[in-house]
Amino acid sequence: MTDGTPASAPLAADPHAGTDAAVVPADATTTTTSPDATERSPKSFWARLDSPFTVGFLLTLGGLAAALLGIALSNIATVLIYIALAMFAALGLDPLLKWFERHHVSRTWAIVIVFFIFAVVAVGLLWLVVPTLIEQIGEFITSIPSTITNFEQSDFYHWLEGYFGEGLTTLVDEIQKFLTNPANIAAISGGLLKVGVGIATAVSGLLIIVVLTLYFVASLPSIKESLVRFAPARNRIKVHAMTDEITDSIGAYLMGMVVLAFFNSIVAFLLHLFLGLPYPLLMGVLAFSITIIPLVGPVLYWITATVLALFTSPVAALIFGIAYLIYIQIEAYVITPRVMSKAISIPGSLVVIGALIGGTLLGLLGALIAVPVTASILLIIKQVFIPKQDAKL
Repeated sequence: MTDGTPASAPLAADPHAGTDAAVVPADATTTTTSPDATERSPKSFWARLDSPFTVGFLLTLGGLAAALLGIALSNIATVLIYIALAMFAALGLDPLLKWFERHHVSRTWAIVIVFFIFAVVAVGLLWLVVPTLIEQIGEFITSIPSTITNFEQSDFYHWLEGYFGEGLTTLVDEIQKFLTNPANIAAISGGLLKVGVGIATAVSGLLIIVVLTLYFVASLPSIKESLVRFAPARNRIKVHAMTDEITDSIGAYLMGMVVLAFFNSIVAFLLHLFLGLPYPLLMGVLAFSITIIPLVGPVLYWITATVLALFTSPVAALIFGIAYLIYIQIEAYVITPRVMSKAISIPGSLVVIGALIGGTLLGLLGALIAVPVTASILLIIKQVFIPKQDAKL
């Protein structure tokens, strides 16, 4: 050919494509980007916002809805507490109902028997214990000045006065003036009207909890079956077994805490009675109310009761402190393992942490339910999370 290019050599480009295309080497790769590919390129979230005003309005509505939901939950917090107490009471009664069922008693008749027994016990307490308890509370309040006077005349007080100086006498006098002033007591309690409203609210709340507990106890099997159906069909057998284990453990724990608190109240009552300390029935009820708090309850009552006993007799207070401390050790190492044998065992550190967190968030209710909730979380971790982690190689 006239341009010196061999005939066998391929052309660099198609001559009909123009001079610009002809100068492109034959081995070059030409990349073309279609308009559709450009439109399909990923964009950030904010780049896809066609109407910022609409998005801002929707975000504002979302924040407002969250705020309204929080306000609504705070307004119905009392109702939620009633529901939680009733559900935990139902779980605590469930082991007793299952015991009747194992002895060939239908669940309906078991519920009737259990609630009848509790009604009889409640009426007996109201008839026998409450009048004496009210009398002892009145005696305790009226005897505060004489108790402080006798304490100031004791050898133990003179030893404290010699150690702390005259400031101790001033402090005790100020405490006596404050406690014996009815205006201060009324200010602390919020007045008679507020006290009456509080009593009425407590009675109505107790009735609501009893009614809800009755409904929850009767429908507890169906409630568990309904919850299991939320799980996928392939996992329902495992979820059903785990649900039964959690509910049985919570029920055993709650029933065990009531039994342990009852033992504490009996021991406190007997110690106050035999040592001649005042108000044994009042201190027994106080022991039941405090020691139902897990782990830290017995220690709190031990400190409180020992300090109160010091105002009566330092020797009796010393004997009470030693005797009750011995009982705490017996309870921790002998009674508690037997009573809590069917409950989920959790480390003591987690018990303390759970009780502190629950008490901070929900008060006494939070301290009571924190331990079974912690045990349930530990069970889920052991049976769900850890097996998944072990299966990963």
